[in-house]
Amino acid sequence: MTQLDRTLTYRLHLLHKLTDMTSQRAYVSDAGLSMSDGRCLTAIGSFAPLSVNDLAHKANLNKGQASRAAQSLVNQGLVRKVASPLDGRGVVLTLSPKGKTAWQRTMDVVSQRNQDIFGVLSATERKQLSEVFDRLIAQAQVAQTQAASTQSDITA
Repeated sequence: MTQLDRTLTYRLHLLHKLTDMTSQRAYVSDAGLSMSDGRCLTAIGSFAPLSVNDLAHKANLNKGQASRAAQSLVNQGLVRKVASPLDGRGVVLTLSPKGKTAWQRTMDVVSQRNQDIFGVLSATERKQLSEVFDRLIAQAQVAQTQAASTQSDITA
């Protein structure tokens, strides 16, 4: 029988919780943003233009959280929101000039947090871990797609 505290999911969740607490403090103190605003700003700056749905996916937030964070960033003058040329009901999010400066400051926070966490590993170990994560994420996406397909077969 597997001990719970040695399972991958348990350990990933623990690492997530430990790093999120520290990251949240760093976003506020070093970038002047809440955690969700910081996540959304970094996603918009890295992947723009984004719809709110795309933002939710890229920032690992639900649509409501992404929508609220996007509006907060618009209100702060960091993000521009314009009507989508492809979807009359949708919007497209991009960084404003002020947002680009804030994005760089926030990306510096992200880089430092990654160094704080992964600095304990050698370059070879970081590369190996990155490759392992890529494989695990791909497998989890396949499993999620299969589960969604099975669920739609059941409800059909």
